Amino acid sequence: MGRVIETTFTEEDRKIEGSLRPRKMDRYIGQQKIKDSLKISIQAAKQRGESLDHILFYGPPGLGKTTLCGIIAEEMGVSLRITSGPAIEKPGEMAAILNGLKEGDILFVDEIHRLNKQVEEVLYPAMEDFAIDIMIGKGASAKSIRLDLPHFTLVGATTRAGLLSAPLRDRFGEIHRLQFYTPQELKTIIINSAQVLQVEIEEEGALEMARRSRGTPRLANRILKRVRDYAQVMGDGVITSRIASTALDLMEVDKMGLDRADRSFLLTLIRKFGGGPAGLDTLAASIGEDPGTIEDLVEPYLLQNGFINRTPRGRVATDAAYHHLGLQAPEDLQA
Repeated sequence: MGRVIETTFTEEDRKIEGSLRPRKMDRYIGQQKIKDSLKISIQAAKQRGESLDHILFYGPPGLGKTTLCGIIAEEMGVSLRITSGPAIEKPGEMAAILNGLKEGDILFVDEIHRLNKQVEEVLYPAMEDFAIDIMIGKGASAKSIRLDLPHFTLVGATTRAGLLSAPLRDRFGEIHRLQFYTPQELKTIIINSAQVLQVEIEEEGALEMARRSRGTPRLANRILKRVRDYAQVMGDGVITSRIASTALDLMEVDKMGLDRADRSFLLTLIRKFGGGPAGLDTLAASIGEDPGTIEDLVEPYLLQNGFINRTPRGRVATDAAYHHLGLQAPEDLQA
């Protein structure tokens, strides 16, 4: 979509996130309940000299699933192997990856819901029995050989937990849902990132960016980079509240973190469909977007902040959406 506030991982994020990611659990901001649970699991596994149980992280993109996996590997003192669901096309490729792991290693599979069925089936015995079955030969002479694997930890990440098959989901010992961050947590992240990037920033400037970062650290860091450029060219290099506000207004990111695509979605729902209910496919066609893009990148934040509701008949705009856009809400919403 080419949006400043798009939460999918981009090449720009690859350039800036590596240096900004914390390496230790105590440096990781937010997701306190998940951190507390992981600390106990890590300490217990280290005391027993065992590998961690398999872990599944799910939630909207940009909340720190990959970062958490890196921290787990660092805290456990083991190697981390990173891949993604779409990158593994054949069962043999997954078998080769698993066979290359060492005792205690962590295998991180991003977008694990996009593994094809044949590849996924290789994981079942690997996760349960730490073994894989390999077919030797073809036809009537073919035979299956079981190959033992070292004890490893599979960490899966997904933005769409509902698309995971039940057999795969049930093999994870720990399942954690990452939540959106509060403005105060994002403010701390922005200030820490500014120190790493050697950017002078005031607390109010950091808070202004945090409020418009849609509860997502990835967006907060991306916005910091853009505002830094604006402060350098249009100011004296210091990010103040005024500089941050002006820069974000220029990017068309409003006070609630909504951009042009979000407002277009809401305005179409309200003006063209009377506030709803309207089906996802119909709305997508009206604004020229893919339904999956809307469902993954637009709707989660609008739902989280109460701008829309999902009903059996379709999407419905709430009183908060009308108020935010400066429109008069229908009487039944105001009641």
